[in-house]
Amino acid sequence: MSMVRTLFCKYDGRPHRLLEAINLGEDEHGLWTGSLPGTRAQRADGTWVTIDHHRVRLFPRGQWWSALFNDAPHATRVYCDITMPAEFGVDSVTAVDLDLDVRLLRDGTIKVMDEDEFEAHQHLYAYPAQVIATARATCTWITANIATAEPFTTTYKTYLQKLKTLTSTA
Repeated sequence: MSMVRTLFCKYDGRPHRLLEAINLGEDEHGLWTGSLPGTRAQRADGTWVTIDHHRVRLFPRGQWWSALFNDAPHATRVYCDITMPAEFGVDSVTAVDLDLDVRLLRDGTIKVMDEDEFEAHQHLYAYPAQVIATARATCTWITANIATAEPFTTTYKTYLQKLKTLTSTA
């Protein structure tokens, strides 16, 4: 099982979230990584959190988002971070987090999150106009598609099952 270092940074390059994840493979949607219960992730303030459920993340190539798919019964089925396109290295992925997030809850509710943070960081980090416009357009696209289109509806289930299979064979 190979690992992938996943790092989300803020626009100024400061680390935001760091996680060593399992490389689950790549398909037409992008690179899929997974985290088992008990995996630890580091936050920007240096604290560590322990993941308590199976989850997979998709890093699409050339897109301004990344999606996290949580196993049931987690209240959030899909959590999309609006990011600049991920940069892929050897066993690593880095993405610039642009604050806006879209959540699809298990009951079908869709929520756009952190609009206030996006507004504040436009000024703090001096986001260029094109970054602001693309982040907003991506957020609108995700909101319109998160409940009805791939890879958000069923594709992730294959990778979630693959991750769970790793647990049962470990």
